[in-house]
Amino acid sequence: MDDLYHSRVLELAADIPHVGRLERPDGASTKVSRVCGSVVTVELKLKDGVVTDIAVHPKACALGQAATAVLAMNAVGAKPEEIRAARESLRAMLKEGGAPPTGRFWELRHLEGVRDYPPRHASTMLAFDAAVEALERAHA
Repeated sequence: MDDLYHSRVLELAADIPHVGRLERPDGASTKVSRVCGSVVTVELKLKDGVVTDIAVHPKACALGQAATAVLAMNAVGAKPEEIRAARESLRAMLKEGGAPPTGRFWELRHLEGVRDYPPRHASTMLAFDAAVEALERAHA
């Protein structure tokens, strides 16, 4: 379990930026892990094809909180395609043995140890799944 809860994962989980709610977000989504009950809500504002503000509301395990922190730290200024690509890279890293995400979401690499614990995949994915759904709702 040391490979799951190493110091950087715990640091990220303990220091999540942009926690709260946005007034009139362009898109919002809440995702729940059926396995453990973790919940993450993501609200976004967009302008000119980039995220201009984000708010997150995580009630998740340390792994879900660490992934939420990476999202919240790096989403402002990101294009929707970058967030979608990060989610797909994270999913491939966990489920298919793919390489860790690169670019602005590179710190998701700290969650590579989750690969060996399939019951924890869903909670680790929550923030990025919610962010992508919030983006879809913003464009609808």
